[in-house]
Amino acid sequence: MVGPSDIYVLAGLVSGGRQPWTYRDLAKRLGVPVPLIQRALKRSAAAGLYRREAKEVHLANFEEFLLHAIRFAAPAELGAIVTGTPAAWAAPPVSEQIVESGDEFPPVWPYAAGRSRGQALPPLHPSAVLASERDHRLGEMLAVIDSLRAGDVRVRAVAGDIARSTLRARASA
Repeated sequence: MVGPSDIYVLAGLVSGGRQPWTYRDLAKRLGVPVPLIQRALKRSAAAGLYRREAKEVHLANFEEFLLHAIRFAAPAELGAIVTGTPAAWAAPPVSEQIVESGDEFPPVWPYAAGRSRGQALPPLHPSAVLASERDHRLGEMLAVIDSLRAGDVRVRAVAGDIARSTLRARASA
């Protein structure tokens, strides 16, 4: 069964582009131990989301998984009002296409050094907050994924369009 940390690792691979990578490099970039990377990719390969021989995410399958299964495989509920880092539809690129009414608190990943207040949204992995600060492309991919996990129908539609275009652009690159 693919879990949240596996999805985090796949997001890290997708956001890294077509650069050559090693387990150690990916683990360092994502802020996780190497064995977590190895186990995540093994489970992802078994689920058809990762191609071991090519060392790449199976983009068509990952797209289908994100659009139709992510909210069931890694559900997310907004929690208490906390200080944190903007997440999901409050973070780019989704925030560039969603206009909020201003009546509700935006989703944030809880983070003591954060500069925003909003409803707590647990990230796919605790390391996502710091890793996203270092790698904006990873942060953007995770914002799309979190929007698909926790958003309403309108937010999921926008995030789905972004996910489709991002993954298809990556496939044709």
